[in-house]
Amino acid sequence: MIRTLSLLLCLLCSTVSLAANKILVLGDSLSAGYNMPIEKAWPSLLTEAMATHGQAVNVINASISGDTTGNGLARLPELLKNHQPDWVIIELGANDGLRGFPPKVIETNLTKLITLSQDANANVALMQIRVPPNYGKRYSDMFAKIYPQLATRHNTVLMPFFLEEIILKPEWMMDDGLHPEPEAQPWIAQFVSQNLAKHLEN
Repeated sequence: MIRTLSLLLCLLCSTVSLAANKILVLGDSLSAGYNMPIEKAWPSLLTEAMATHGQAVNVINASISGDTTGNGLARLPELLKNHQPDWVIIELGANDGLRGFPPKVIETNLTKLITLSQDANANVALMQIRVPPNYGKRYSDMFAKIYPQLATRHNTVLMPFFLEEIILKPEWMMDDGLHPEPEAQPWIAQFVSQNLAKHLEN
């Protein structure tokens, strides 16, 4: 009887832990599994990766290829309402930067993404994004500075940009030079889990 009660208690704790760590990934093609089955994309592998750090999570991948910060902002309220996540990983801005959107617009949209998430009682992990100097070094520097400034201002987790590590391995990059291959996705999942796990509590 005692053993049965202990087992039930453990199962209950596991269920509560799982529910307490629901993660919504709001991103673009870097998280949506560009040119690959969605089950191979790093968010689909994040649950297993987090488990190696003793963290039980339930991941909802709401990423869409081509999305800008504005697109994400349009979709986020419904996502927050439907999923009620405890964490939101924001991986957006690359498409804004590649299209030369004004940094102020990007900053405003990211700010709204953060505050909407926080107002919904979700913690936020903002992923640093960097863009090539297509529009000059001044633009790319201004773009890159948006992320740490917002993370500090809104007390969010700032996650390193995984692509900076991936591009050091040409065999892990697609021919377009922008997207990681399926072979890189398990590494990305571990990279994200290592940076996120210390901020979660089971």
